[in-house]
Amino acid sequence: MASHERHCDLVVVGSGAAGLAAAVTAAHHGLEVIVVEKENVLGGATAWSGGWLWIPRNRFAREAGIDEDVETIRTYLRNELGERFDATRIDAFLDAAPRMVDFFQAHTALAFNDGNAIPDIHGDAPGAGNGGRSVIAAPFDARELGQRVADIRRTMPETAFLGMPIQAGPDLMAFLSVTRSWRSARHVARRVTRHLYHLARYGRAMHWVNGVALIGRLVKSADTLGVETWTASPARRLVMADGRAYGVTVATHDGEQTLHARRGVILAAGGFPHDVKRRRRHFPRTPTGREHLALPPEAANGDGITLGESAGGRLSTGLASPAAWCPVSAVPYRDGRVGHFPHIIDRGKPGLIGVLADGRRFVNEAHGYYDYVAALIEALPEDQPVESWLICDHRFLRRYGLGIVRPVPVPFGHWIRRGYLKRGRTLEQLAAHCGIDAAGLAATVEAYNAPARHGEDPEFGRGSTPYNRKQGDPLHRPNPCVAPIERGPFYAVKVVPGSFGTFAGLETDAHARVLAGDNTPIAGLYAAGTDMASIMGGFYPAGGVNLGPAMTFGYIAARHAAGLDADARAGTPPKPRDIP
Repeated sequence: MASHERHCDLVVVGSGAAGLAAAVTAAHHGLEVIVVEKENVLGGATAWSGGWLWIPRNRFAREAGIDEDVETIRTYLRNELGERFDATRIDAFLDAAPRMVDFFQAHTALAFNDGNAIPDIHGDAPGAGNGGRSVIAAPFDARELGQRVADIRRTMPETAFLGMPIQAGPDLMAFLSVTRSWRSARHVARRVTRHLYHLARYGRAMHWVNGVALIGRLVKSADTLGVETWTASPARRLVMADGRAYGVTVATHDGEQTLHARRGVILAAGGFPHDVKRRRRHFPRTPTGREHLALPPEAANGDGITLGESAGGRLSTGLASPAAWCPVSAVPYRDGRVGHFPHIIDRGKPGLIGVLADGRRFVNEAHGYYDYVAALIEALPEDQPVESWLICDHRFLRRYGLGIVRPVPVPFGHWIRRGYLKRGRTLEQLAAHCGIDAAGLAATVEAYNAPARHGEDPEFGRGSTPYNRKQGDPLHRPNPCVAPIERGPFYAVKVVPGSFGTFAGLETDAHARVLAGDNTPIAGLYAAGTDMASIMGGFYPAGGVNLGPAMTFGYIAARHAAGLDADARAGTPPKPRDIP
């Protein structure tokens, strides 16, 4: 096919939160921006995410009277990250993150709601916050996008209900307490009725929350500012000259096109969660690379990393973990597809435990998703498969659901028939169905139940931290995370290590510039999101530590490319443009 050329100021590879944040920031400051996306839809893994951003000292916290000293945040991160605390990049993040929120709130269609009630995961660590460090995109009426709705990735089916995204917090709690509260019942009735209307009228959900709301608002902002978004256009090669990135060659339906970018290229293609060869090389306990159940879309397979390496960049391999762990169950669908369900919500509810094949518990199940998988890997010897079972009784299943199994009144028999959900009239029968040691499971449940009847968990301390209690059921007393498991039949779902994406990415500096082997920045080449090595050093100290830094360093990279930082050499910045 014929080759074509095009000139612009900045090319962004990838259309998740990091890429779109960079594109919108750069376009606001007068740059001509083109976003290239390999898939047919925009949004990347962000559209499937919970959408939370960890942004300490944000404007909403300050307005609520939560005015923390930045040294308190540094103290928490120093304790969490230890020797992997990268002071230069951490300081860049802590300085820019609140300004990033202010910028988007003031100048774009992206509006945020506060997360002032959300605590950090490890509340007993010095400097931990009990709230005020999180934000989330405000709900979005997708009808504002018009025909562009078709270009946005739909919500992850495993975490939606009939395609309807549900936001953690009061919205989700209403669904979980629909049979216990008239107010909840009314809320759910309104939500479902409106959703059914949208399905009939538009063929998909139109009340967007979580990550898809973030993407919808960013796409609207990008469109208004004149950003071009090319879908089905994978970036094949970087255009390099004299050690500087000047653009990319892109495969399109019209043949290869070379995009010459005067200000450079930002890599934000989603890391390598589906690159099986890299998973096998860098992930623990994945002998074939396929045992790991990654949650992002399959197109996130290392394209941005490969481009960066072709220019001399290097993949960071010294992180505590190469991935943002999450316990995941494999969901078998009737048509033969297998989905992946992230066990984020159910583990903290009262009346559930996680056990190994010998029937033993191994962790406080209400701790963070990363902590659950890290403990699972640590608990099992190298010669055993890394898997566990979440165990509950009938009361728990009908009240909270378990994995893809929804609470009352949604039927669940088909999940038993497909083998996803195991059921036994007794614990011994359940153990036999799962391949768990029956005596071990019975002894574990008996030991757990005695103190659990009083809301206590002396072995692992469920409900002992603010984060634990936030994951529990506020209507359950005395401990929102603890209840006995005693009303059969009993149920189980097998969970294995998975992840929200990769922590291991290209090494960068405080301006998000990709670093070469001699630790010098590669001119004109930036990385953000999971194409950039996580500033958290491979740890997970709080919810939102993927998206918060992703948007912040997208914002930082765009500002640097636009010549707005002191050491930028991109020329005089153009005049900013606001969205009306």
